Amino acid sequence: MALEECVVDKLLEKKYHISFAESCTGGLCCGNLVNVTNVSKVLNVSFVTYANEAKMEFIGVNPDTILKYGVVSEQVAFEMAQGVAATAKSEVGVGITGVAGPGGGTAKKPVGMVCFGFCINNTTKTYTMQFGEIGRNQVRKSSVEFVFQKLIELL
Repeated sequence: MALEECVVDKLLEKKYHISFAESCTGGLCCGNLVNVTNVSKVLNVSFVTYANEAKMEFIGVNPDTILKYGVVSEQVAFEMAQGVAATAKSEVGVGITGVAGPGGGTAKKPVGMVCFGFCINNTTKTYTMQFGEIGRNQVRKSSVEFVFQKLIELL
């Protein structure tokens, strides 16, 4: 069974709804989940909040958090996950922000660094993965895989 099928099964079992706030993954998490039968029972709405303004306007990320920690940070991923869960009225909110590359990396936040937030029933956990310079699309695919593996573990 594919990872996204396992996630949908777990969400159905718990009668939970999920929403994503995706930046560097550009909707891939939501898109992969939509491949699964019965996803309409667990997915109402998701956001691709690529621009900082979108993160602030649509899912309530605090501009001060972006200024203080940078947009690629666990603090922003935390607020993205909480914000999308609240906005979408979902039990599960996932926030993803990172540097897919090939440019945009710094010494502290290199290409391939992605931060994740998982808000489940108002409890939020964050993670940072360093996928390395494996190519823009591979960073995005690896991020999606991480999200689904982590959701299976957390649910």
